[in-house]
Amino acid sequence: MIHKCLFPAAGYGTRFLPATKAMPKEMLPVLTKPLIQYGVEEAVDAGCEIMAVVTGRGKRAITDHFDISYELEHQIKGTSKEGLLAEIRGLIEKCTFTYTRQNEMKGLGDAIYKGKALVGDTEPFAVILADDLCVNAGGDGILKQMAQLYRKYKCCIVAAMEVPHEEVHKYGVIEGKEIEEGVYMVSNMVEKPDNDKAPSNLAVIGRYILTPDIFEVIRNTKPGKNGELQITDALKTQAEQGMVLAYKFKGRRFDCGSVEGFVEATNYFYDQMKKGESEPVSEKKKKK
Repeated sequence: MIHKCLFPAAGYGTRFLPATKAMPKEMLPVLTKPLIQYGVEEAVDAGCEIMAVVTGRGKRAITDHFDISYELEHQIKGTSKEGLLAEIRGLIEKCTFTYTRQNEMKGLGDAIYKGKALVGDTEPFAVILADDLCVNAGGDGILKQMAQLYRKYKCCIVAAMEVPHEEVHKYGVIEGKEIEEGVYMVSNMVEKPDNDKAPSNLAVIGRYILTPDIFEVIRNTKPGKNGELQITDALKTQAEQGMVLAYKFKGRRFDCGSVEGFVEATNYFYDQMKKGESEPVSEKKKKK
């Protein structure tokens, strides 16, 4: 039921300067794949076919990555390296990629509103923030879990996780009532509250499923924290007018917007790769 996924990717990535001076933060590689490719793979796994990317100046590398490089492919054709492009080729063949620009950094709510031109306003869509790298080893991806939940409730859904109380000021935080295991009916959302004023320690991370009426809500939302248009504020209104759910997902999230989280993710995927290489061939065949 969710065919389109929106990727807000216009931010400057200032926490990774000078590396992100000329390279989009979404293209930072965890092992051999850029962050945004992990996000696209998760979206495909959830059933999405159309990838809508909101970019900005200096983000051309994202567009080039999801396109054919004829010169490169000609150079490595018939060599052992040709197979290294198999995954990205598969994504290019399966998906349609569309792009628009967010000319000014006015917040995540504004970036999502700019994506209206790409995803339309007639059907639900997913949102992935590529610098939140999520995995669920041996199980469904986080967005796929959310898509399954959407089939039941058909409303806006945000992914949430418990964080230490001393870190709630870094996140949008929800208040709500648990209606089934891991699923909360949202009654309030606060963007980056003071630690002593947070309604809970359930923090929203970069996975959303949004219904098309969110665009009208965003349009009527006033700028909030730091003068930016916050999706948290729009979803709070949505919760008051209808229904918004927070889903405590199964899996693990790495904050690759921070150096510490990026290194943690790199170490995790490297360990997984080495573990896979050390398994007997018979075990690898069983998993397939």
